[in-house]
Amino acid sequence: MRIAFFSTKPYDRIWFEPMAKDYGYEFNFLELPFSAQTMFLAKGYDAACIFVNDHVDADMVDWLHENGVKALLLRSAGFNHVDIKAAKGKVAVLRVPSYSPEAVAEFAMAMLLTVNRFTHKAYGRTREFNMNINGLMGTDLYHKVAGVIGTGKIGQAMIRIFHGFSMQVLAYDPYPNENLDVKYVSLEELLQKSDFISLHCPLMEQTRHIINKKSIERMKEGVYLVNTSRGGLVDTGALIEGLLAGKFGGVGLDVYEEEEGLFYEDCSDEIIRDENLARLTTFPNVLITSHMGFFTVEAMQAIAYETLENAYALEKGLPLKNLVE
Repeated sequence: MRIAFFSTKPYDRIWFEPMAKDYGYEFNFLELPFSAQTMFLAKGYDAACIFVNDHVDADMVDWLHENGVKALLLRSAGFNHVDIKAAKGKVAVLRVPSYSPEAVAEFAMAMLLTVNRFTHKAYGRTREFNMNINGLMGTDLYHKVAGVIGTGKIGQAMIRIFHGFSMQVLAYDPYPNENLDVKYVSLEELLQKSDFISLHCPLMEQTRHIINKKSIERMKEGVYLVNTSRGGLVDTGALIEGLLAGKFGGVGLDVYEEEEGLFYEDCSDEIIRDENLARLTTFPNVLITSHMGFFTVEAMQAIAYETLENAYALEKGLPLKNLVE
């Protein structure tokens, strides 16, 4: 099987190159993102392998189908960047539904602890021998209320972590898992009662801007919010208004709704024209990272393995267990 691999980073090759040899597959590693301008590079290949910020619309799906590309191999669990309806019956869309839920949940907790206890600022101060701790006071997590929105595998891992800190955990999901040791409540109740809120739901029409002006108004004063899922879950404009009003104790964002073209790239020598992102970086209680919650050895290994297993199933005509329909 010949696979065009888009949005390649050096760490992708570390895992995919040796595995590709084991499967006997030919990879063409391309640093360019998959787009309407670059999709022609997939011509002559059996599949295109893409990442979270490679968007595929209906016209692009038609082009892939007409040019013999049988599949889109997603190196992600989320699939909101692909027009699934357009792809049905034309191009198989295969995802990696579970690579390391613990990786993302642990990173979410790291963000929460960092933005709450200011360890990043303390590190910066002590590097310059400034041992003053003024302005670095946090709050205990012990016996506080944590709200988890979305109780899939990552949300479940987050619940286990919160329980490990002896926190009371509330959860919201339109499809409750009765086997979980957690109290399900309405979204409104979760927003009103939680001291810390962590987002772990997929980005769909129903969840886009689930954190908006009204939902922020329902939250407690001094609430902490962490998003390691998808940027579109949060209305950035409403978030900035809430920050300006002093609503939040802290905010951790590993994702951003306009991250395409910025995240995963070195923009340090460029003028950032995204005013909302630039504004967010000015708040002392906001921590932003570049969509790296998944980034562990175990997760990268699992992503490579599952992606190649998806390709193998397609090639051999086996059941496509990770097909998005």
